[in-house]
Parts: sequence; structure tokens; C-alpha cells
Amino acid sequence: MSVTALVGAQWGDEGKGKIIDILASKADVVVRAQGGNNAGHTVVVDGVTYKLHLIPSGILYDGTVCVIGNGIVIDPKAILAEMENVKANGRSLEGLKIDARAHVVLPYHIALDGLSEKMRGGSDIGTTRKGIGPCYMDKAERSGIRICDFINPVVFAQKLKNNLIVKNKVITQIYGGQELDFDQIFDEYQEYAKLLAPYVADTSVLVYDAIKAGKNVLFEGAQGALLDIDMGTYPYVTSSHPTTGGFCIGAGIGPTLIDDCLGVCKSYTTRVGKGPFPTELDDEIGEVIRTKGEEFGTTTGRARRCGWLDLVILRFAVRLNGLTSLAVNKLDTLSGIKQLKVCVGYNRKGEILRDFPVDISELADCEPIYKTFDGWDEDISSVRNYDELPLNAKKYIEFIEKSLGLKVSMVGVGPSRDQNLVR
Repeated sequence: MSVTALVGAQWGDEGKGKIIDILASKADVVVRAQGGNNAGHTVVVDGVTYKLHLIPSGILYDGTVCVIGNGIVIDPKAILAEMENVKANGRSLEGLKIDARAHVVLPYHIALDGLSEKMRGGSDIGTTRKGIGPCYMDKAERSGIRICDFINPVVFAQKLKNNLIVKNKVITQIYGGQELDFDQIFDEYQEYAKLLAPYVADTSVLVYDAIKAGKNVLFEGAQGALLDIDMGTYPYVTSSHPTTGGFCIGAGIGPTLIDDCLGVCKSYTTRVGKGPFPTELDDEIGEVIRTKGEEFGTTTGRARRCGWLDLVILRFAVRLNGLTSLAVNKLDTLSGIKQLKVCVGYNRKGEILRDFPVDISELADCEPIYKTFDGWDEDISSVRNYDELPLNAKKYIEFIEKSLGLKVSMVGVGPSRDQNLVR
């Protein structure tokens, strides 16, 4: 039996999709437990590229049970479109299960997300404007509509009507937006509810029973540790817990049921949206990394900010998630760069920091302390064994291991499944 939690160890976009795909091919159950369609995994299987946002990557394997846990917020239109795309590529949805406790993203959430970002002006957070934050706000306020409510037309009608009284006042009187119509939303979304109802279950029981039966279970993380609503670079964070602890909350299982915690990072650092980024490269090298690494968001298409690898961030992720090993992706992107830098600490007004600051105003004052490495010229995308990597590439990986006190168990040298070196 193996129960593995996989999480992003940076600001998301670490290439988790490929690692998840590799592990999902051996899993009996794959579980997604937080976020919504503001996250995305790109998986390449048999030459076909899948961009998955809500559906776990295990859906690409026959017989795998794919769970969307209670911690997810679900846009019905988005998930149904994704389901159609999966079916169009010859994949079965038979194993898909949606927890009855998951919350539903509705049109007023999307409207409020866009309107609030617009009102913030230059101080906007940089959300995907898909209604994720407002949906989690309703969940915390206890006015949210859960999947079990959504598939019950009587309950859905009453809750939708009550919510729209308040939401329309906020939309029109505070933000100056257009009022939303109850009948239009109810009629449209009732059709979505009928299509989703056959997939609804109490997935916490399903996952627990699978673990107790000795099955291989993979908890599939979205986004990254630095975007955690509590522990990340607040307020430039997501609205959920993209950490190993988030799986306990968002899938309804206890922490002792997880065996291994695998973190995924890139061989450099990226982030999307606003917020301090100590190792950001606003120069030619940053553009080379962005272009070679194809650093554009799966969900938004936005260009990602790029910078050198930051070990302060990774030490934070190791501690926060209790990581037992690390996968380092996109090592091939660094090929051809003569000198590589790795941030080993921060200098904040003369004070040397090794731990990630709590306050982002302090982070904004931090200058990275770098260790420099000689690069390599070889194209390593065709390498299939770690020992065949150039010496300087291996030195780079082994420095990461030594600095973190953690084994790098996988090294990625390209986007395909076979471009992953297992150590």
C-alpha cells in the first residue's frame, strides 16, 4: 500500500501535472482536495495534451477512481466542459466521484470576483476572476451552496433566491454592476445539476475505505505552498490550503493515513500575479527561461514571472508540508546558461535571513544571497538516466539535496512522461 500526498513547493505551476500523471498510472484512487478551476495541470499522454483544471489526472487511466473532494469549489459549467473534453478523447468518466459537501461556484461569485478586482485598481490581487475567492467566502460565512443542495431543486431554489437578494445589492449598489436574474440562473443551472448528480457521493468514506483496503491512493495537489491562505504570501495567495495539511481538511482524512509527502519544484522559480519575488529576473536571462520553459499559465495564459531557484522558499515548503522527497522539474530549461545562481538566504537591511518572512513588506526588502554555479551547454532532454547528466547538472541537483536535507527522487528534463529521471 502507498498513500502519497503531492504538493507544489513554490508558487504553483511547478509542473506537477507530469509527476501526478506518472504516479496516477499506478494509483487505484486519485484525489483532488482544494481549489477550483483556477488551477490547472497539463498532462501529455500518447502525444495528446490534456489541460485538466478540476478533474484529477487519474481520469486518463481506465479503472482509476477519481475523487473531487469536499474542499473543492466547483464551477458546474467548467467541470461539464472538462468532462466533455475527456470523453471526446476516448477516456471514460466512470470512475469520477464528486463529494456532496463540495461548494458550487455560481454566476454571482464570478461577477463579484471581477468587480472587486476592478475596484481595487492598481492594488488588485491578480485573481483568475473565476469566482473562487467569493465562493470560499460564502463557505466561511455559511451561506454557500453545496453540491448536495445543488442537486436538490427545492433546496437549491430557496438558497439561490436568498443569496441573490444580498448578492444583487452588493453587485449593484457597491460595485455598480448588473443585477442577476434568479429564473435565468435557476433554469440554466438545474440542467447542470441533473448532469452532475450521478457522480455525487460521500467521497470521504470512499477514500478511507480504499486506504484501509490497502489500495494505492494519490492526493493530487494544485497550486503551491506559497499560495496557502494562511501560510503563503498573503494577500497574494489563493483561498484554500494547497499543502499536505489541506488534504486532511479537503478530503476528510486523518494525517496518519498519509505515508509519503512529495514536493514538486522547478529548477528555477516562477510566480503568476503580484507580490514580492526576491529572485525575479527582469532581464535577458529571465526572458530566456520564460521562453525555453514555456512559462505561460495553463488556466489563464498569463506570462509567468521568472527567477533563480530560491532555497529559502523550498526550506519553508519542506517544513510546512513535512516533505519526504522532492521532484525537480525543467532542469533542461537551464541548459546553455553559462552561470547559474541559487538563492541560499536573504539580506534584509543587513540582517541575514534563512527562514521565509511572515510579512510580505519584509519580504519586499529582502535581497537574495546567491551561490553561483557553472552551467552546462548540453541538451539534456534526451537523457533517460540520472548518471548520464552533465557533471555540472548533477552538482546543481546534489547541492539542492544537501541544502534541504532531502532526497531529490525525480528530475524532469522535458514535459513528457519518459523525460523524468527516477533516482
